[in-house]
Amino acid sequence: MNLLHHPRLVQCLAAFESQAELVIVMEYIAGGELFERIVDEDFEHTEPTSIQYMRQILEGIQYVHHQSIVHLDLKPENIVCISKSSHWIKIIDFGLARKLDPDTPVKVIHGTPEFMAPEVIAFEPVGFATDMWSIGVICYILLSGDSPFQGDSDMETLCNVTAVQWEFDETFSEISQEAKDFISQLLQKDSRCRLPSDQALAHPWLQKTEQSGTKALSKEKMRRFLARQKWQKTGKALLALGRMSRLSRKLEDPVTSLGALEEGGNGSAHRFTSTPTAWTFGTSPLLSCHAGFPDAEVPCLQNCAPHQECPRLQRDSKEMGSCSVAIATLSVEDVGHHRCRATNGHGEVECGAEEGPGTDQL
Repeated sequence: MNLLHHPRLVQCLAAFESQAELVIVMEYIAGGELFERIVDEDFEHTEPTSIQYMRQILEGIQYVHHQSIVHLDLKPENIVCISKSSHWIKIIDFGLARKLDPDTPVKVIHGTPEFMAPEVIAFEPVGFATDMWSIGVICYILLSGDSPFQGDSDMETLCNVTAVQWEFDETFSEISQEAKDFISQLLQKDSRCRLPSDQALAHPWLQKTEQSGTKALSKEKMRRFLARQKWQKTGKALLALGRMSRLSRKLEDPVTSLGALEEGGNGSAHRFTSTPTAWTFGTSPLLSCHAGFPDAEVPCLQNCAPHQECPRLQRDSKEMGSCSVAIATLSVEDVGHHRCRATNGHGEVECGAEEGPGTDQL
């Protein structure tokens, strides 16, 4: 953070380190999240105001990229207003940021599913274009209130991103063609085809000065988007607390036998609920199972050996023992026998897929 000094970025004012802790003093920003401000009844939300916000975001990211740094966690929660009455914004939360070295590829497997670029999910090297993908998603939501890749679960969302399955819905009928072109040039699966920050700032949409398209944009979908985000955060927190509580009860009662618990309950054996068939290259195959209690170990094997690129495996655990595993973006190097083996105190079970009849299938 000491390298980043720009009006569009939160500032680190001081840092202190002791044997027990590290204290970082950050700039105080009182305005709250941008999207939370937008849904206020007295807050103007039009395409021209959206241009103003996107231009500020890009000014900040342009500076960050010029310092050879990628943010890697751009999302609405990390775009905040300077004050409760201001239209000026700052980018916050550089906890996942990385400094890039041209000679050292950087691969990461973290982020928020809705805003993760395809190369992150595929565990491929990231770059400045990774941030530009996230900016495209933010812009889509800003103008429509809808999330372009949102699925019913994190796993489905990741699969949508990998397949780059998105379109302009009916909300965009009132949005300018320049805005849609701007988004389209950012949501490109090939990172080399995405606009870099310099070119994005020079895009005709962001150069508009006339106040055309001043019709107020609907805020209802954005309210639903924010409500869903809050419920997801709450649900994940409750899930974690529930698992800790169940584990604590089992540890406190050593007499309880897992086998004596009810079938289908927390002590049930695991079973696969979907069986894969032949998988085609470029897809992200998904396995689902009921893992029971205690939670199962679910390794993925390739030709009877642990999968060499485990970070490409996306796991999603839900309440009541549901577990999903996906392999991101199958390629030629994945040819062979693939197995998922779920193992807990009740035993183990396997399922998987083998090389299909054609050269383009597994």
